[in-house]
Amino acid sequence: MLLRLPGTYPAQGDTHLLTRTLVELDLARGRDVLDVCTGGGAVALAAARAGARTVTAVDLSHRAVLTARANARLARVRVQVRRGDLFEPVRDRRFGLVLANPPYVPAATDRLPRHRPGRSWDGGIDGRAVLDRICEGVAGVLTPGGRFLLTQSTLAGEEPTLTRLAENGFSAAVVARAPEPFGPVMRRREAMLRERGLLGPGQEHEELVVIEARLPVVLPSVAEQCGRAEGFGSVV
Repeated sequence: MLLRLPGTYPAQGDTHLLTRTLVELDLARGRDVLDVCTGGGAVALAAARAGARTVTAVDLSHRAVLTARANARLARVRVQVRRGDLFEPVRDRRFGLVLANPPYVPAATDRLPRHRPGRSWDGGIDGRAVLDRICEGVAGVLTPGGRFLLTQSTLAGEEPTLTRLAENGFSAAVVARAPEPFGPVMRRREAMLRERGLLGPGQEHEELVVIEARLPVVLPSVAEQCGRAEGFGSVV
């Protein structure tokens, strides 16, 4: 059981799907791990327990940062929790694995809330306001050959996510799927989502997916390899 301050995103189906996939694929072991949009820290704690070398968690919310720090202490695991906007607090670092359970629920407006609980789930009109920023920026904090694990709803479009990642140098694929019954937020937006054609007749659940993306290892150029060969064994 995790401590949760009011206004902090609770661990739900998307959290459990992401952590279960993380453990099943054994991606955290021996890696420096970054968890963005950490909320109460559930995914970061799972990475620490799954053998990560180090774990850093980031969230924009003051309450989420306090909650994640408290949960790390209660769980007696080492997690460095920093406050900031996505990758900004760790621009000077590189990680072997990045995890993300970002806001992705389609909303009535593209204006994202800053000081309300809705900041944990509102993803703009198409649900992609935060998703696209993450896809654009994650390569900048990964080591060559690094991995990225993201969970989202198909209501925000899995194909646009795969396309964005491919455009940024990743090979990516959906590695897990699970139906998720509508919770309070989806119930309140059900009529709006049906009007937009995002829900089928009688549909009472959304589909969650986990996408795994791999950044290729950058090999030395032919010229660099030749230069190293020429210099090998030379006497100065």
